[in-house]
Amino acid sequence: MKNLITILFVGLISLGITAQEKVAKIEFKTDVIDYGTIEKGSDGIRVFEFTNTGNAPLIISSVKSTCGCTVPKKPEKPIMPGETGEIQVKYDTNRVNPIRKTITVISNADTPTVALKIKGLVVDSSKSSVLEKKDKSVIEQ
Repeated sequence: MKNLITILFVGLISLGITAQEKVAKIEFKTDVIDYGTIEKGSDGIRVFEFTNTGNAPLIISSVKSTCGCTVPKKPEKPIMPGETGEIQVKYDTNRVNPIRKTITVISNADTPTVALKIKGLVVDSSKSSVLEKKDKSVIEQ
């Protein structure tokens, strides 16, 4: 009987301690930014906005991209509970290609690793595509 009471007492104390822990929570407005179809050399800067919905300061320790063509910038100061912050992402739009990149955010939040994505297509309008040329067919002439 003493063992049962001791176990229950320790369990209740542990539950009380766990319930009082403060934790940061990161909530993004969106986890995907679609650039759409953009011109070569256009503005490649976009922003992921987020809010700390937890009850402890949010510290973003690292923001990394899958390649050197995408440069993310993290907030330097902690984001206090209820405050908003942003992660700026700059894509090199001098590369004419589809955009499919992942930005990994590492923080002290309850979900410590979050994957953000950018997508789109960079085109060079000065070069015409073979598919865009519409010649008259032999039958129409």
